[in-house]
Amino acid sequence: MSETLQTSDVATSDADLLDQTAAAVRAAGAALRESFGGVVRYQTRQELMRALAVNDNAALDILRPRLTDLRPEASWVEDELDGGALPPGEWWVVDPAEGNVNHLHALPEWAVTATLVRENQPVLTAVHLPLTGETYTALTGAGAYLDGRPLRVSATADLGLSIVATSQARPDEDEKVVRRVGSSITEMLFDALVVRTAVPATLHLTNVAAGRIDVFWQFAGARADLLPGALLVTEAGGQISDTEGHPWTPQSESFLAAAPGVHAAAVATLSR
Repeated sequence: MSETLQTSDVATSDADLLDQTAAAVRAAGAALRESFGGVVRYQTRQELMRALAVNDNAALDILRPRLTDLRPEASWVEDELDGGALPPGEWWVVDPAEGNVNHLHALPEWAVTATLVRENQPVLTAVHLPLTGETYTALTGAGAYLDGRPLRVSATADLGLSIVATSQARPDEDEKVVRRVGSSITEMLFDALVVRTAVPATLHLTNVAAGRIDVFWQFAGARADLLPGALLVTEAGGQISDTEGHPWTPQSESFLAAAPGVHAAAVATLSR
């Protein structure tokens, strides 16, 4: 009886925490929406980095105090481009402006994300799209939702009828990764119906979770751009692995999220 009560208490606590996390990403998104609209011009990499930092800091000024108040004992991942395993304990993995470069170019594909990771497993995530007002949420074992409506991945079983997508993990990838990305796109162009290539990864993964597209893959990658979508897709009934079909972890060199009916076919295509 006591174990049942304890488990229920934890679940209730995490559910409440998710609601408050969603409120935090919405507040940060509102701040970024106010500065959205005009193309931000830059002539050098230094100017680009300064412009990106302006957006990051505007969102972090809201997110950091709110999330720290919610979970004071949780550590904070400082670099959104970091990958690999985290030390033990709880961590906030946050991307204050996922798709930041799109924001600077007045493109609509950007979001604010916050994910709580406990002992290297994502526990809850909230992804907010400020321009549409949509908020995607997931809680381990409790499903994935879009503004409170349950999400479910596609029921397709034919890769040849599938829309698939990939993303660039980060600028300045090494040549081996860049060539691997290019060859994978070529292979998917032969096997899939339509191939989409764009950043950021999280927005592709929300589409997989919602059943709008059937497959997403990426080589390399950071925790902040894969963990939110990985939890959303898993809780929506999708399959997560590396591109060879092995279990995915933040240390993996590749990532694949797919509807169950086309996961094996996607692995076969990406393993050629």
